[in-house]
Amino acid sequence: MAAPRRSTASATTNHLPLNSSKLLRRAVLNRAFALTYACAIPALFYHHVKALLHPSTAANAIAALLLLPADAVLAFMWITAQSFLLYPIRNEEFPENLEKVVGGTGSFPALDVFICTADPHKEPPIGVVNTALSVMAYEYPTEKLSVYVSDDGGSELTLFAFMEAARFAGHWLPFCRERKLMERKPEAYFASNHCGGTEINKIKMMYESMKVRVEHAVERGKVGEEYIIGDRERQALGKWKDEFTRQNHAAVVEVLLDTSRDRDIAGNVMPNLVYLSREKSKNVPHHFKAGALNALLRVSAVMTNAAIILTLDCDMCSNDPETPRRALCYLADPLTNQSQLGYVQFPQRFQGINEGDIYCGDFKYPYHINPPGMKNGPSYVGSGCFFLRRSLFGAPSAIVPLEIPELSPEHCPKGSIRTERTLVLAQKVAGCKYEHNTNWGHKVGFRYGSLVEDYYTGYKLQCEGWRSIFCHPKRAAFLGDAPICLIDVLNQNKRWGIGLLEVGFSKFSPVTYGVRSMGLLMGLSYAHYAFWPMWSVPITVYAFLPQIALINGLSIFPKVSEPWFLLYIFLFLGAYAQDLANFVLAGHNGTLRRWWNDQRMYLIRGVTSYASGTIEYTLKSLGVAAHGFSVTSKVLDDEQSRRYEQGVFEFGAVSPMFMVLAAAAIINLVSLVRGLMVTIVRRSGGGDAEGLVLQILLAGFGVVNGWPIYEAMFIRSDKGRIPTKVTLVSAFVASLLYTAASLA
Repeated sequence: MAAPRRSTASATTNHLPLNSSKLLRRAVLNRAFALTYACAIPALFYHHVKALLHPSTAANAIAALLLLPADAVLAFMWITAQSFLLYPIRNEEFPENLEKVVGGTGSFPALDVFICTADPHKEPPIGVVNTALSVMAYEYPTEKLSVYVSDDGGSELTLFAFMEAARFAGHWLPFCRERKLMERKPEAYFASNHCGGTEINKIKMMYESMKVRVEHAVERGKVGEEYIIGDRERQALGKWKDEFTRQNHAAVVEVLLDTSRDRDIAGNVMPNLVYLSREKSKNVPHHFKAGALNALLRVSAVMTNAAIILTLDCDMCSNDPETPRRALCYLADPLTNQSQLGYVQFPQRFQGINEGDIYCGDFKYPYHINPPGMKNGPSYVGSGCFFLRRSLFGAPSAIVPLEIPELSPEHCPKGSIRTERTLVLAQKVAGCKYEHNTNWGHKVGFRYGSLVEDYYTGYKLQCEGWRSIFCHPKRAAFLGDAPICLIDVLNQNKRWGIGLLEVGFSKFSPVTYGVRSMGLLMGLSYAHYAFWPMWSVPITVYAFLPQIALINGLSIFPKVSEPWFLLYIFLFLGAYAQDLANFVLAGHNGTLRRWWNDQRMYLIRGVTSYASGTIEYTLKSLGVAAHGFSVTSKVLDDEQSRRYEQGVFEFGAVSPMFMVLAAAAIINLVSLVRGLMVTIVRRSGGGDAEGLVLQILLAGFGVVNGWPIYEAMFIRSDKGRIPTKVTLVSAFVASLLYTAASLA
């Protein structure tokens, strides 16, 4: 249920509403619970300080000393999380009114779409092609639509795939529009469409033929002459080979479709389609995805310079052809304060996730639960975001001066994008040394300084004074692919963790710079993300310390008969109850089973990817180690896919993260058995075991969550099980921890 908060665009004599915004009724309950829970946190720290000042034993003093920072991090993360829950809103759009308000489709602003890919073997070109075709088929004025593809892998395979896509688009786009299809990703449409027909079968055969040629080329690792159709393709591939055989090749900019010249089979205008492989050098930082996006930003400025920019991951296909119109319900609304609206963010949604979502692939908190509660609008999440181009060129009050006028957001390109002057300039601004001694990546464009360029860019834009809007329609605007292998999930989270800490401990930290620039609530919201990897501290402490103490028969928590026992129970159950309520109320498959798997993945990430990312960031800060960027594989293995669909965890790899995880599972299992035995012995002898109850419950909680790990260590025999080497090393580590604790 929702109660009216305000209407961002109410009807007048001249304008119909394009959007509305309502404050959710649960906000009152959220505030009441936050106040109650906040009163219990100081009591917990009082108990810790008291235990430190008056310890019963030296071991209890050490335990209290370790629990204090762990609970301090938990308190900090809980407090920052409340910033998302105090003002949750629900936005609604009315795209049916758009044409009446703005004066028809001829008044729609131009739209440039940016798609980035980096490795044709981890990100199959046919998948990237499907993404491009799905947005080229948008219900949007075609002459105002341009799609730019950045190939950071510099692969002829990707270029060839898009040459094939350009030809197929001439048939696919009119096919979609004539039938008013909602699903405009060819792969998904042909997989779900069961109604045959001559025309459908014909275009399906065309798509399958294109797919076979592209996939065969990828398998061979090169484009054979038999696949090249027409002089245009031969000339473009020849140009690519000429450049990439040089040691320091220039950027490659290839116009595959030109709206001023190319037509589809129905005689309609085709959208622009431009391939870019920017220049790279080992001696010049290329800044990964942020650098690729900035190269696209400059090249598109020279060619089309659309007022609106959509950024997409290479696997994040359109699932609704009306999506740009929904974005325009905010960006083109004459009744809202557009001068400060920088971008409209759609949630990332994923297809192919199994019923229980065992790896928390939906990421409900950053993509669905938190964004509606950010006071000035959501953070940028890297894909599915419509930017006002102007927002990337300085604060709302002033544009940052640029090197050449052609890059200004106010520049109006004229003529064909294929002119020699345009192509030469586009190649120049895509050069690896172009950004040297400029504001690119710092005050202009997508921001450098963090591996999570999306989070950092959105953060810096909002610090400059820009607002954002969260647009969450019932039908997913975009659908992507989530990793189905645990090691891929953890490595991805580790990379994000390092990038977040780079921001959290920088001079632009949200707890200082962010609070001063955006206010307390927005600063806390961004701080929650920036220090997300710090979850590793309490999770790791609570995964090992109470259990090791339990094995040694040492009580470190209050007895059942003490009032402090109720405080611990309230803090644990209260936090989990709030988490469950948020998860279920967010909708979109918010089942109890998925919530359980979600909290389990939090625990797994805490002792693996978050801990590993925190350690790597610390070492990097000390100059001991460096990290690189690894593309998450989008290639699916049949056996892995089958196990994933069955809800079976995929381990398989030998990784230090799995060793720590397995060691934690072993410690919890041993401590639970030991704790129950000690309790039975003490009770039978008339002794007191009340002080061990909380530790036994905690160990039991760990064992229940660790069932997939025990299964992978001791029961399974498939390739996805935990390797024997990992199990043995983990058991050895667990025994070392026990021995060290016993000696202490």
